[in-house]
Amino acid sequence: MTALLRRVDPYLKIEAYDPEAELMLLHFGPQHPSTHGVFRMDLYLDGELIVKAVPHCGYLHRAVEKLCEKLAYVQLTPIVDKNDYVAPMTNELALVMAFEALLKQDVPRRARWLRSLFAELQRVASHLLAIGTLAIDLGGALGGGTTVFMHCFRERELILDLFEAVTGSRFHYNTHTIGGNRHDLPEGWAKQAKDAIRVIRERLPEYGALTIENRIFQQRMQKVGVLDGELALELGVTGPNLRASGVDHDLRRDAPYAAYDEVKVNVVTAQTGDCFARAIVRVKEIEESLRLAECFLDGLPEGPINGGKPTKMAVQTKVPVGQTYVGIETPRGELGTWLVADGTHTPYRLKIRPASLHSLSALPYVLPGHTVSDAIAILGSLDPIMGEVDR
Repeated sequence: MTALLRRVDPYLKIEAYDPEAELMLLHFGPQHPSTHGVFRMDLYLDGELIVKAVPHCGYLHRAVEKLCEKLAYVQLTPIVDKNDYVAPMTNELALVMAFEALLKQDVPRRARWLRSLFAELQRVASHLLAIGTLAIDLGGALGGGTTVFMHCFRERELILDLFEAVTGSRFHYNTHTIGGNRHDLPEGWAKQAKDAIRVIRERLPEYGALTIENRIFQQRMQKVGVLDGELALELGVTGPNLRASGVDHDLRRDAPYAAYDEVKVNVVTAQTGDCFARAIVRVKEIEESLRLAECFLDGLPEGPINGGKPTKMAVQTKVPVGQTYVGIETPRGELGTWLVADGTHTPYRLKIRPASLHSLSALPYVLPGHTVSDAIAILGSLDPIMGEVDR
């Protein structure tokens, strides 16, 4: 098998390899811990070597986009919280920003800074989970990976404590609304947040020692699952997976929203495009997100947290006729909302662009030529969340 064949046609004909080989079809998933959700891959194997890979999505489909066409605009944030359930606040932000674009709704400066602050803390929590679960995927090579996983969850809990103090919830927050935010910071929250940032920053070297500086981790991840930048762009791959392939692109800097136009965002990239590069990018992005979170905390302006009018009934909020697309940078890449409004209190059409779906589209290209154990490492390094894939 050559790289050229894999690059030109993801669904290679099996006959192109060895017609005498006894190929085995392995259904990997959908009920498997290493698929990071209800996801299935059909792997055609020549021994341990993957000859062809066909991913199958849709097992978790909940018709979120159709539900959004049946409910009022002000009722939709709890619906999309469940998409990328590791970063719920970013789901809400991409949604309400699309509504605000057609409504021409101004968002107070304090609300924009709060949105950015929450987004960076959410990014840290998400990347911690990605690193921890990747270590579990690699299994015995890292002593079971449980140490890394528990360390990551230990720090992630600090951030969930912060979100719970603001919203009353640890998972699905329903805090972003049309025109701003639903919740302001409680007394003493800023100090609690700075303490959490300090603790996480102090413990970051532990993650480096256990993962990217670990010789076994390097051997399992380096030169495995290489995704070149050109192919990543063609497939619509964004976020850390794109930046790990050498493409310097980040919507926070290149198309700033919320309060990102008021701070400097340092974009983390790598060049090799392999599993190891994707892990490095996420570890370093935690450092950058901690710095940004401190910036937003220190510069948080006073003022109102919502520029909209109070609504007593859901049908009160009606969006003018038109259509718009809004994309933001989530922990997994570009999350977009395409909205078509017909002037009523419900969307006429609403389409969500999930970053994880585009990342999974790279699997047929990068898996052939690797072993089954490599496939688990590759899938974990892409960090997909199946809730946003199937929606």
